[in-house]
Amino acid sequence: MGIVVTLDVMLARRKMRSRELAVEIGLTEANLSLLKQGRVKGVRFETLARLCAALDCQPGDLLHHAKDNADPADRARDV
Repeated sequence: MGIVVTLDVMLARRKMRSRELAVEIGLTEANLSLLKQGRVKGVRFETLARLCAALDCQPGDLLHHAKDNADPADRARDV
């Protein structure tokens, strides 16, 4: 699975809506939604810093690594 984005969890903890966060950090709602869903290839450190400042959290509160449970033989075929 790789990196899992838990932005939705932090938004719920802070009782903040996505629209409010998007305005505060200067990101479009569409891009914030893609980030929440984990559908992005990367995140700029500047964006991550703005997210953490707005949500009063650490990067590890928003992102974590999930081990891939797929069979190594299956992964070799995907390459």
